[in-house]
Amino acid sequence: QVRPVESGGGLVQAGGSLRLSCAASGSTFGTYTMGWFRQAPGKEREFVAAIAWRASRTYYTESVKGRFTISRDNAKNTVYLQMNSLLPEDTAVYYCNAAQQGGSRWYALDDYWGQGTQVSVSA
Repeated sequence: QVRPVESGGGLVQAGGSLRLSCAASGSTFGTYTMGWFRQAPGKEREFVAAIAWRASRTYYTESVKGRFTISRDNAKNTVYLQMNSLLPEDTAVYYCNAAQQGGSRWYALDDYWGQGTQVSVSA
């Protein structure tokens, strides 16, 4: 059973950049669409971005369009999230998971949530 391991978070100032990585442990992501989710203090987990297996299709929540770029390397079983022009509102714990679109919303397919990686953006 695949267990994603997130890394790359940190503390940056507004306008800075971070690159998050999500590596598969124990198995591979296979052909699943993979997504990034985040949870800010006092708020519920929300969808951020997703990428299809062949990486020809990507999806983003409106607030990160033009600033974040999701990518994947299937040979390395790794998914990335390049985050530029970071804002304090981006502060959250970021998680990766297999993702599926249902109507206008995105959902995680796996009930397992790892530790995630903390992203903190100061004003």
